[in-house]
Amino acid sequence: MPGRAGLKRTLSAVLTFLTIVIGLLALWQAIIVLGDLPRYILPPPLAVLAKIGTAHAMLLEEALVTLREILAGFAIGAVFGAAAAILISAFPRIGRFIWPVLVVLQSFPVFVIAPMLVLWFGFGIASKVVMTTIIVFFPVASSFADGLRRTDPEVVAAARLDGAGHFEMLRFIRLPLALPQLFSGLRIAAPLAPLGAVVGEWVGSAGGLGFLMVQANARMQTETVFAAMLILALEAVLFRKAVDLAAPFFTRWSHED
Repeated sequence: MPGRAGLKRTLSAVLTFLTIVIGLLALWQAIIVLGDLPRYILPPPLAVLAKIGTAHAMLLEEALVTLREILAGFAIGAVFGAAAAILISAFPRIGRFIWPVLVVLQSFPVFVIAPMLVLWFGFGIASKVVMTTIIVFFPVASSFADGLRRTDPEVVAAARLDGAGHFEMLRFIRLPLALPQLFSGLRIAAPLAPLGAVVGEWVGSAGGLGFLMVQANARMQTETVFAAMLILALEAVLFRKAVDLAAPFFTRWSHED
């Protein structure tokens, strides 16, 4: 019975996803027909799908470049974000100075930071990884730090009565209880990670989906631009789904996952 219920939920989710996709494609085509839009402004869905079919080798090559940047930046950003949250929770006095600095840094627009990163780290993968790391870092650090701060007071009081010290409380109580919030931050960061990589590629690169978009847009190859956008969206969706699938293995005790 549990297996059948899980299969039904999966089929329902797939059908819902397909319905949404078909609906969006129909709306896309309707906008073109009703607005009488030329192909170079908004290409038909079938033209974009045809471009994916004919240029799949090139698109796959560029998608893999962007995917490597996303994976590296996401991993580094998640590690640094979680470490910053733990540091702030472990040493509250230090956190009072660190957190305002992080908030100020987060307020900088990514398009302002990206050219500086290209200048500092070059046109290779490093600047894109750093850009992705920055975008991933803040939601992870913010969500995890909030989870570490909001431990149930009754649980904290019970642990203190049992003789738990500050760092024992952090290790055995606050960290496990805050894992759902950590994954909430990772869920937010997952679809944002491709944005960081692509913004870096737009500013300066020699490969990737963002680089392909810039080159195709300059040549009025709108079908290629939209094909790259669809593949990037697919990467973002799959990345978010991977985080959703990983969460239950680390938070089995939580009903949220």
